[in-house]
Amino acid sequence: MALEDAKTQIDHAVTRTDPRGLTYENAFGGAPSFLRRLYSKDLTGFDIAVTGIPFDQAVTNRPGCRFGPRAIREASSLQPFDPPYGWDGFDPLTEFAIADYGDMPFDYAKTQDVPAAIEAHIGAILGEGVAAITLGGDHFVTLPILRAHAARHGPVSLIQFDAHSDSWVDDDPDRIDHGTFVYKAVKEGLIDPGHSVAVGIRTTNPDTMGVNILDARFVHENGPAVTAARIREMVGDRPAYVTFDIDCLDPAFAPGTGTPVWGGLSSGQAAICLRDLAGLNVIGGDVVEVSPPYDTSGSTAVAGAHVAMELICLWGWTRRGV
Repeated sequence: MALEDAKTQIDHAVTRTDPRGLTYENAFGGAPSFLRRLYSKDLTGFDIAVTGIPFDQAVTNRPGCRFGPRAIREASSLQPFDPPYGWDGFDPLTEFAIADYGDMPFDYAKTQDVPAAIEAHIGAILGEGVAAITLGGDHFVTLPILRAHAARHGPVSLIQFDAHSDSWVDDDPDRIDHGTFVYKAVKEGLIDPGHSVAVGIRTTNPDTMGVNILDARFVHENGPAVTAARIREMVGDRPAYVTFDIDCLDPAFAPGTGTPVWGGLSSGQAAICLRDLAGLNVIGGDVVEVSPPYDTSGSTAVAGAHVAMELICLWGWTRRGV
């Protein structure tokens, strides 16, 4: 960490000229972008776009995750001083050009228009040949994101970290609900359920739509390394999309979420599990349901920022040195 550079670096979110490289800007100052990356709507020359979708009107309990993208960006200012730990020296911040693409605009009073807007927003990023890492927002946003990815890759393998299966029956195409996105994704042929897996589940739903389940007890009893190995077996070399609902973590580690459930994963278990997925063909990912109003410590946003960094690493691992 080059502390001597902190006295000269400021507002890299808008002033940096090189989209690659570490940043030594003081964590407590400056304009907050994700990992101090440059805010840019022009994706020419970029490899990854991090974007926020501050939508939380599909929640069944506590709202507030509309503030998730902003909080995750602020929390991420603790990370860009060094390469991420545990990746054998791999530094995606230096190897890849990463933009903060900002948040998706939408009319909050026209909820019915949001799904198409999300699909178009992510589709525009993918259409530039750039990967999309998304900061939610509630878990509904993953459905239109999957539509955008499936339009380019066909059905994908879904790797879902979550306390809930989100596969409750919902055959109304006009309903917008964060608890039914898996049901609709399977019905629409967006994901291949036999090669998809939900990790950390600890709520009852008799129909998981054929998605494999590694529940929280499995992780606790077998450990995160074994869990990751099982995920790898199920997914193989298929295109995989990773969605991480922050309520996969136990409320002790992530209290700031809308539908907390006891008995969840620790942040340490999640970190090992994610890192041991390196080598899978990860095409994109999101972290959702971070609700800052329910966590005065900010620890949930910190967890969300680390998850987003791991998603970048997973995408970059198979593309490094290319």
